[in-house]
Amino acid sequence: MKRYLKFGAVAISVALSVNTAHSQQSKVSDDVIKIGVLTDLSGNYSEFSGPGAVTAIKMAVEDFGGKVLGKPVEVVVADHLNKPDAASTKAREWFDTQKVDVVADLTNSAVAIAVSKLAYEKNRIAIVTAAMTEKVTNEECTPNTVHYVADTYAFANGTAKAMLEQGGDTWFILAADYAFGTLMLDRLSGTVKGGGGKVVGAAKHPLGASDFSSFMLQAQASKAKVIGLANAGVDTVNAMKSAQEFGITKSGKQSLVGLATTITDVHSMGLNIAQGLLLTTPFYWDMNDETRKWSKRYFSKMNKMPNMVHAGDYSSIMHYLKAVEAAGTDNAKDVMEKMRELPINDFFAKNGRIREDGRMVHDMYLMQVKSPAESKYPWDYYKLKKTLPANTVTIPVEQSKCPLLKKG
Repeated sequence: MKRYLKFGAVAISVALSVNTAHSQQSKVSDDVIKIGVLTDLSGNYSEFSGPGAVTAIKMAVEDFGGKVLGKPVEVVVADHLNKPDAASTKAREWFDTQKVDVVADLTNSAVAIAVSKLAYEKNRIAIVTAAMTEKVTNEECTPNTVHYVADTYAFANGTAKAMLEQGGDTWFILAADYAFGTLMLDRLSGTVKGGGGKVVGAAKHPLGASDFSSFMLQAQASKAKVIGLANAGVDTVNAMKSAQEFGITKSGKQSLVGLATTITDVHSMGLNIAQGLLLTTPFYWDMNDETRKWSKRYFSKMNKMPNMVHAGDYSSIMHYLKAVEAAGTDNAKDVMEKMRELPINDFFAKNGRIREDGRMVHDMYLMQVKSPAESKYPWDYYKLKKTLPANTVTIPVEQSKCPLLKKG
């Protein structure tokens, strides 16, 4: 009798296990986890994110094992052409017909905001790594959006405050004429003035401008101690080349600051042009053994070192997949809850966390570009000037306009 009871208990246990596994697997919609990479594959920001972002995300999926909750993970890719309407059309198609669960990267601020709103409407997730406007987790925040790498608040407070401490109290700001550049100009101006400095001049340039001569002549004539470049990608590279052409770089009278400069930008310029440039970044490939190990794997695939966006793409997707696994489902609300609950400890960030507004809170670093003489090996470009604690580069809760954050 006891033998039969024991057998019955085992049978029930096995049945429960099978039912639990079946229930868990059935919570993955369409029996697949689908990640959409919406990026700039061919335009101004293709080096900033682009093909490198796709590679990093595919590396994350591969490293996770290609499956989660027993279901395959697929990656689909599209070029948004830096057009919010094109991005929205593609994201809507992905959500409605291809059942994409999460859209990642999202270069360009207007693109990121448009797709984030759509993701919320469709109960999907948007992970923003390559757009830097703080609006993503400020006045445009949604419960379904994560802003992972950095934003305008971090760049302004990190780099500008450091320059003010060094006596850089007069500024000329050159900004790209779109959402990121406009917000960066406003935020940077506020930081400089709040720190006792003065903005003596400013100018806006078109996205993808090829000739920066007139802008750099204005900056030079202003005699500002600091020229802040509130742009990114090819625009930053072209602005720095123009600065060298007019002797600004080597004059010693004016310092150049890159507000969203990446290591791929520095590589494109070359150290002769970029040397001395100050910048804020959350990631540098040569920081430690962890960063070097992952970055060398990335290099083997792309023949270049990753920038902060590429590293952030990998880290964010790994975190997403861990959250799906922990939630036991790909339902956006449940996954977002786990993404906020689970800490982030990897080569990209230590003790990182995602706030209720979607901002990934983590330390950043003030770096200075080395001179050619200081660089000892390929891609040896940065020297660490200062670690910027998370609370100094993240917009304070009381200053945020996001209704998801509990004030006081």
